[in-house]
Amino acid sequence: MKIQGKMFIWLSVFILAVAVVYGYWSKEPAGTTALFLAFGLAIMIGFYLAFTARRVDVGAQDNTEADVADDAGEVGFFSPHSWQPLALGFGGALAFLGVALGWWLLYFSAPILMIGLFGWVFEYYRGENRTQ
Repeated sequence: MKIQGKMFIWLSVFILAVAVVYGYWSKEPAGTTALFLAFGLAIMIGFYLAFTARRVDVGAQDNTEADVADDAGEVGFFSPHSWQPLALGFGGALAFLGVALGWWLLYFSAPILMIGLFGWVFEYYRGENRTQ
């Protein structure tokens, strides 16, 4: 994380220089403001990464003697047979279609989205204090 923090801090310095030069030459407020906001975002991310890198254990990317396999770990659990993303995709498509055709279509897409969302969140829930 030390390397990523330094990269974002140097990126923010570059964006700040570009923002100053662009603002001076163009006299255009929208682009200059966007570049200064990009500087703010980059410096926040860089500061966070540099700040937390001092408080966590050294990762494999900070060790010069590390192999690629040293940073490997469990990626996560992915459900092999879930139908909930299909419901979320259909509900999301219907919701975005409602923006184009009319807001009344959101009345039909919201329940489909809620069913898909709650089904995905509680897909493997078996009850309170249940062992099987």
